[in-house]
Amino acid sequence: MASSSGSGSTDSLSAMAAMAAAGGTEEEVRALMEQRRAKRMLSNRESARRSRMRKQRHLDDLAAQAAHLRRENAHVSAALGLTARGLLAVDADNAVLRTQATELSARLNSLEEIIACMNATANSSTATAAAVALTVAAAAATAPTDPLLAGFDSAAFDDMFRSSNEMFMFQPC
Repeated sequence: MASSSGSGSTDSLSAMAAMAAAGGTEEEVRALMEQRRAKRMLSNRESARRSRMRKQRHLDDLAAQAAHLRRENAHVSAALGLTARGLLAVDADNAVLRTQATELSARLNSLEEIIACMNATANSSTATAAAVALTVAAAAATAPTDPLLAGFDSAAFDDMFRSSNEMFMFQPC
């Protein structure tokens, strides 16, 4: 029997030799060869059809995969856009908060300086007021009665002097 992968003339010669040995005619050999050729052609057609179907199925799979990847890409792009806009908003809020923190820090420092100045002024004013009060009291006790000060009320003068120390409380340090 001849192989289907060999050349046509070799197949026909071997088939003719086999038929001649078997006692067949040349016409029978040709019919057998034609039958084999038809069978091969049919087999090749079927194989080509299966190959085309596999190729089409592969192309369909690739097209579906490409469509899926396009949809996924659009989804990721939209998510990226939202994230980028969110980042810009957070950056803007962060800048505002940093500015507010700087302003509040400066304000706190200013208030602390004012408190320190007030404390220093209050301490010195209290000491000054006490020293003046002692001086006035000592002077009143040791001073001879002055006829010009005869109607002068030293307690009222003391109250007036003590109330005037508030004028000196907000002096710059």
